[in-house]
Amino acid sequence: MTVWALALGSALQALSGECPTGALKIIQRDAEDFDDEAVEERLKTVIDAKKEEPAVQMACGCPSSHIQTFAPTCSCDEANEPVARHSVGSQLTHWPVQIRLVPPTAKFLKNSDLLVAADCTAFAYPNLHQDLLKGKTLLIGCPKFDDARMYIEKFSEIFNAASIKSITVAVMEVPCCAGLPEIVKMGMKMAGKQIPLEKVVISGRGQIIRREKLAA
Repeated sequence: MTVWALALGSALQALSGECPTGALKIIQRDAEDFDDEAVEERLKTVIDAKKEEPAVQMACGCPSSHIQTFAPTCSCDEANEPVARHSVGSQLTHWPVQIRLVPPTAKFLKNSDLLVAADCTAFAYPNLHQDLLKGKTLLIGCPKFDDARMYIEKFSEIFNAASIKSITVAVMEVPCCAGLPEIVKMGMKMAGKQIPLEKVVISGRGQIIRREKLAA
């Protein structure tokens, strides 16, 4: 018998006479014997009913692809404090940010300056929000592990639909990142567009080691 059961038994025994306030009464009555087969049959009925219930789906679909726009975060207190005393607010103005999830017709793409960043850059470069993302629309992806052909087609659709004003491509200095600017250029070529394009190369130690303008 468990400790709580023993304690409950002791308490009930202590009140086996009469409760002076009438708050507790002990009533004895006969109960049917426990029926294992009846319990198993009931559980089977409940489980079968659950299996037949239709799955509930979110009205807006997967949250990761739910289009959102919002203002960059920066409180008045932060604005009035020295930079060293507070963390820098996010400059992200929309969601989603993954290249594959952003529809070409998303309103936040219209007439925007685009920052196309390799996934790793945000972790390597601590000032990415202030130095590269501020005032831009962000798209991120990995040119090594993702589908390059899909990226080219997606950029082509974006460039045809969104009237992009400029593009900054941020990549790491490693060779596997080198393909991202070329993917963007091929997307422009497929769309028949010429958009100002800059490449920013970041070192593994978190420093910008090169910025250069690229021909479309």
